[in-house]
Order: sequence, then C-alpha cells, then structure tokens
Amino acid sequence: MTNLAIAANGLRKSYPGKDGDKVVLDGIDLAVPEATIFSLLGPNGAGKTTTVQILSTLIGADGGQVQVAGYDLNRQADDVRGAIGVTGQYSAVDKLLTGEENLLLMADLKHLSRGDGKRKAAELVERFDLADAARKPAGTYSGGMQRRLDLAMTLVGDPRLIFLDEPTTGLDPRSRRTMWGIVRDLVAGGVTIFLTTQYLEEADQLADHIALLDHGRLIAEGTADQLKRLIPGGHVSLRFTDDDAIKDALGVLGRGFVDPSDDDRLTLQIPSDGGVASLRDLLARLDAAGIEPADLSVHTPDLDDVFLALTGQNSDQDKEPVR
Repeated sequence: MTNLAIAANGLRKSYPGKDGDKVVLDGIDLAVPEATIFSLLGPNGAGKTTTVQILSTLIGADGGQVQVAGYDLNRQADDVRGAIGVTGQYSAVDKLLTGEENLLLMADLKHLSRGDGKRKAAELVERFDLADAARKPAGTYSGGMQRRLDLAMTLVGDPRLIFLDEPTTGLDPRSRRTMWGIVRDLVAGGVTIFLTTQYLEEADQLADHIALLDHGRLIAEGTADQLKRLIPGGHVSLRFTDDDAIKDALGVLGRGFVDPSDDDRLTLQIPSDGGVASLRDLLARLDAAGIEPADLSVHTPDLDDVFLALTGQNSDQDKEPVR
C-alpha cells in the first residue's frame, strides 16, 4: 500500500460573516502519496489558501481528520511542523543579507550546530546554482535567483513535505522551467510537493495528481490527462495523401469532418476522448479496410478548458492569481 504524505477526511472550515457562517471548506477529502506532486487548483475564494494554511498548522480546522507526514494534525502539530517546509508566494528572503547569510539564519532557526549549518548552506548554494552570488546581498538577485534561494531556505531542515504556493509567479519562462527542474529533482529524491499555482501549464507539466476546488468542494480529481477527458472537444487528426483515401476513411469510420484549417483538405478530424482504447479501435477499423493515414495526432482540451468548463471561470494568468 502506498504511504500517504497527506490524508484528510471531511476537512471543514468556516468563518463568521454578516449573514451567518461562510463555509470555506465543505468536507473535503485528500490523499497525497509520498514522493509525488499534488496540485490543488481553483478560482479565487475556492478555499485553496485555507487548505494550505490548515495543513501547514497555521490555522485550525473546524472538523475532519487529518494526518500530515504521518502525524495527527491536531495532536502532533509540532511534529508536523518539523516534517514540512512552506515556500509562499511572497519571498521570505531577507534582501539585506547575502544568500549565504539567509541560509545560515535559517540553519540557526532550525537549531543546527554552527558546523552543520555551514555545511548545509554550502551544499544548498551549490545545489541551487547560487555559488557566484552567495556573498552578494539577496536584493541584487534576479527574481528567479530569489525564488531559488527561497526554496533553498525551505530545504535547510530537510522537510519530507513541501507546500509550494505560487512558486513561479512573476518569473520569466526560462526561470520558471529552471524551477520546474528543481521541483522534479526534489520529488526524485523522495520529497512530496503540495503545489498551488495560477499557471495551469505548470500543473499540467508537474503534477502527478490534480484536484480542482470550487466553493469549498472538490469537483474533480485525477491526472491532467484524465481531467482533460472530462469535457468535450477532444479529437484525433488523421492526415491522408489524397482525396480518395480521406473519402474511404470517412466511409469506414462513419463520422468526422474535414479540417477546415487545412488548405489541402486532406486532414480528417474524428471526435475522440484521446484514450488508448478508442484510438486502438479507430486504427484497427482503418487497418481492416486497408487504409493507412500518413500522419496522426491526438488533440485533447487543455487544463484551461477544463477549468473554464467545470468552474465557469477563466484562468487567465494575467488576472489576479487564483487562491
């Protein structure tokens, strides 16, 4: 049986309001296996930030049973804190200190000895490619370097579970991809990542499992591919070499239409969920009729389409980040 880094059942949270209590989390269940990347998505006000605050012991829940890193959240909160790290959307880096001094300060806060703290700081400086800037004020760092330093500071205590809240907000595409590589390396080393992000491409690229939260309830869960198959719009594109072949394919398959964007009108679009079984069936029918496409590609809706279809809201990254 897979060990779980987070196991939550019936997690609830409400806040007082003018018209009575406002329910923020309405009995959600979470199961996050160790050494995986779990991404929680949702529009503003969905309850994502509240979920992270509860799981990282910053606020208490009103109900539910929760274990984090194997510890009961209510009875063993100190043990939970010792096992986790949190990298928030806003950098915790002290910009007046050097990168090295920031790491040594974190080592002191984690009660590492002076020698162990220096060794850990030196290791993280190398690991995060900060050696050339380690003795320069962090305020002189680029946004990408500051985010790397921020995450390095989180790792001083060797956490088994890291909460990453909007880790690449404001970074350029190259810095974002560098951060993705670091996250993947952490997971390969056995660390579990709980990710919230406004960039749905980021969740698509990184997450092993995604949960979509809306109005305090989980409305969909699965891998990125599984979520994309929940909504219509998927299709298989088959390109042929001549008109006869495309007509024969249409006759055999009995459905589909010629792609209007193809000037040669030799590409056929067949509605499909993109799954292996449906693709195998389609190719088998063509093969039985002696028809072979020159090219094939599978198109599924992206996570933006899923987000819009299930929540009724756009996830435009230029808007205010989802919470």
